[in-house]
Amino acid sequence: MKSLFTLIMAGGAGTRFWPRSKAARPKQYLNIFGDESLLQSTIRRFSMFTEPGKIYIVSGKDQAKVLEEQTPMLPKQNLIYEPVGKNTLPCIGLAAMFAEIENPNGVMVVSPSDHLIENDELFRDTVMAAVKIAEERDGIVTIGITPAFPATGYGYVKTAENITGSEKINQFKVERFVEKPNENTAREYIEQGGYYWNSGLFVFKISVFLDAVKQFAPALYTDLRKIQAELGTPSFEQTLDTVYRAVEGISVDYGIMEHAKNIYLVEGNFVWNDLGSWESVYLNSGKDENGNAVTGEAVIVDSKNSYVFAEKGVVALVGLDDVIVVQDGDTLLVCKRSKAEEIKKVVDQLKAAGKTNYL
Repeated sequence: MKSLFTLIMAGGAGTRFWPRSKAARPKQYLNIFGDESLLQSTIRRFSMFTEPGKIYIVSGKDQAKVLEEQTPMLPKQNLIYEPVGKNTLPCIGLAAMFAEIENPNGVMVVSPSDHLIENDELFRDTVMAAVKIAEERDGIVTIGITPAFPATGYGYVKTAENITGSEKINQFKVERFVEKPNENTAREYIEQGGYYWNSGLFVFKISVFLDAVKQFAPALYTDLRKIQAELGTPSFEQTLDTVYRAVEGISVDYGIMEHAKNIYLVEGNFVWNDLGSWESVYLNSGKDENGNAVTGEAVIVDSKNSYVFAEKGVVALVGLDDVIVVQDGDTLLVCKRSKAEEIKKVVDQLKAAGKTNYL
């Protein structure tokens, strides 16, 4: 579609994926499954319905080298570098300012860079259904994932009126966004029905989104306009650095989606996982008859239900069940699968000890 833009947000640090995820090559640039990095898989997926010249990526300046290495298929001017991370609303607003200059009537799809998505055809059809709502109803549309279990790691979206009509994919007005629940609350959501996981995928007309920013985050809107006014001028980089550093860091959920009334949801039934930890990678990996998943060379003896990644050489695992082992260069991680979310504490301790050479 000539009027369709895609924004891929690629500025995360991926600390839960240490030791493979490091400052020079965070999680989104890693080949977790297959030969493509997570970012490259995301670009390929959106290239099915977005021209390469209309795909934007927002990342941090410290990731410029690896980002440019991995994106030869995109124009360099479409790589936008934040001076400092400010959460998702400023990130999306900044990219919208770039796209607005090219086509103020365009529609933008927003996606994280590091999620696992399978069934590309169904994904495309789901996005196109969201695009139709954005165009016909001036809606800000989220893609909600049908819950498979009472997850506590995701935010949820409560739907209201069913507007599906004759469409093939279920569509709803949104009642409200809710924060990550505890397990009992998550179970109640699934029993009640009408709740979906918040995928972080959004679709909207650029003009409609910027109107929402102007209404609900007026200070940010004014600052983004200051930055946009300098695009293409010698003073752009300085203005971006000065103005953007001063904006409030806020999520698009909190800043817009929890306040606007024109919010819709399209049901996503493609395979989706946010790959939040090594445990997620294990669960989505192929396994042998003992439930072990291995990438690289490994010898496994009397061990079950474990994940092993060996960057070079061989890793031997003997008599251990339900563990994660990741060997990368001069760093090695061994942890219980149930503790995968706590790997970021290792990163925190290494930082505190000044051992940044391991980060």
